[in-house]
Amino acid sequence: MSDAASIHAAKGDQVRAATKPTVQQKIDKRIREQIIHFASQPKEVITRRIFELENEWDIERVLEANAAGIGLASLVWGLTVNKKCLALTATVLGFLLLHSIQGWCPPVPVLRRMGVRTRREIDRELFALKVLRGDFQTVSLEGNPDAALQAVDS
Repeated sequence: MSDAASIHAAKGDQVRAATKPTVQQKIDKRIREQIIHFASQPKEVITRRIFELENEWDIERVLEANAAGIGLASLVWGLTVNKKCLALTATVLGFLLLHSIQGWCPPVPVLRRMGVRTRREIDRELFALKVLRGDFQTVSLEGNPDAALQAVDS
């Protein structure tokens, strides 16, 4: 992805903007590789991948689910077994608040290194695959993965 495309992709996406460039480049490279791979696949295979993408959890959902699970477990543990566990509940809630305000919290870099993507990154691949599948009749790209990605970025 060009620098201009990276800047465009990060605009309005706090998680992506706060991600280390090397991690961001790895995620972008994986998206591009997926598009190139699926450009030569039959429509049925592309459709299966689109279904997978539509069900992929983005980083916001992963963070929320983890915070809820850890917070609830540590709250129950703290109220029934050891009150010191309530500190974990407070920490998790603090992380969630920090993320909602700044778009970043300590678990984000770990999740990003694990390949957890933002909704925009997932949608970028999703829409490029829809272009390749021919969902948008007004866009004629004839199976060109680079043109499909450019159409999504513009």
